[in-house]
Amino acid sequence: MEELKQYKTAVEKSNIVSKTDINGIITFVNDEFCKISGYTQKELIGKNHNVVRHPDVPKANFELLWDTILRKETFKTTAKNKAKNGSTFYVNTTIFPILDKSGKILEFIAIRYDVTENVLLTEELKRKEEELKHLNATLENRVEKQTKQLLDLNRNLEIKVKEEVEKNREKDKMVFQQARLAAMGEMIGNIAHQWRQPLSELGIILFGMKKSFIHNDLSELEKHYIHGKKVIDRMSQTIEDFRNFFNPEKHKNTFYIKDMISEVVSILAGSLTKAEIQISIKARKTIKVFGYKNELSQAILNIINNAKDAFKGKNIKKRIVVSAETMNGFVCIYIQDNAGGIDKNVIDKIFEPYFTTKHASSGTGLGLYIVKTIIENSMQGEVTAENRDGGALFAIKIPIK
Repeated sequence: MEELKQYKTAVEKSNIVSKTDINGIITFVNDEFCKISGYTQKELIGKNHNVVRHPDVPKANFELLWDTILRKETFKTTAKNKAKNGSTFYVNTTIFPILDKSGKILEFIAIRYDVTENVLLTEELKRKEEELKHLNATLENRVEKQTKQLLDLNRNLEIKVKEEVEKNREKDKMVFQQARLAAMGEMIGNIAHQWRQPLSELGIILFGMKKSFIHNDLSELEKHYIHGKKVIDRMSQTIEDFRNFFNPEKHKNTFYIKDMISEVVSILAGSLTKAEIQISIKARKTIKVFGYKNELSQAILNIINNAKDAFKGKNIKKRIVVSAETMNGFVCIYIQDNAGGIDKNVIDKIFEPYFTTKHASSGTGLGLYIVKTIIENSMQGEVTAENRDGGALFAIKIPIK
């Protein structure tokens, strides 16, 4: 009997225990039950056990419970209960009937242990997973939307090109169309470069979230979740940057040269990093000009791409410097590389349409022709090229107003 008493004490000290009569009226609760429910023994003894019933729990759950224990079987569940102060707690519960010698039910005993923290952590993880799914779905929708807008913008650009071409030779029509397709291909490649790193980063974040959940580390889980949201926002911003780059401009506007150059460098960042090319910008933030920002951006992009291609096969420390200054009512933009310069026998021909020193599979000969067309026709300026300091120097001169 002494051992039985010790077993009883051990169970009551380590678990949440209650007893009821066959009608569900509480006849005993231990200290652990009072502690988690917030009620005193005096408040509980003689009351129906549904005093801790949570209103969210369906009635069918209790019907199943009574049906089971009245058949003299053990009932097990994870129960959602309501404490005296209105808070919710969860307990893994085992209820079994106590029978007399004749097999008649005398009372019911319920033994529980607290699993509130585990349940809340699981619910929080599910909520985070749903939010992450929603973010992914939103990102897909935004990408789809931006892609559609990009297609619409391309159609508008094609109309604009057609109008310009009709004013010139049939040959110019082919030039602009091919240049647009070449630029689109370049942009798609850059999007791929820009997304590779954040996609890898997301994989690491998801692994960290799983690890945090296994160790019940809610704080670390939240950090991974916030980090993941920032990465997804960054990827979405990449799509927005490329969409803005192709936005056709119908009117001239005043814009800052350094901001425009920075946007071009940002777009090319992935491919320049892959090619191990360092690029720097030297210009005052206050230099601004009046004209077509996107068209000037296209000209700068074409020149930088030419410089990037000129570095192929060269085992040197590759550098490109883009600088700008004002001079006598003009803005002068310089793009200098150290790729060895342009062959002096062809330097006078590089702005002609279809002239290229590249293989036919990697060059159309339209890039610098488009640069010349944009600078002279759209910006009322001029562009020149020369060899200087071990590389090519392109100079663009456009009026401030």
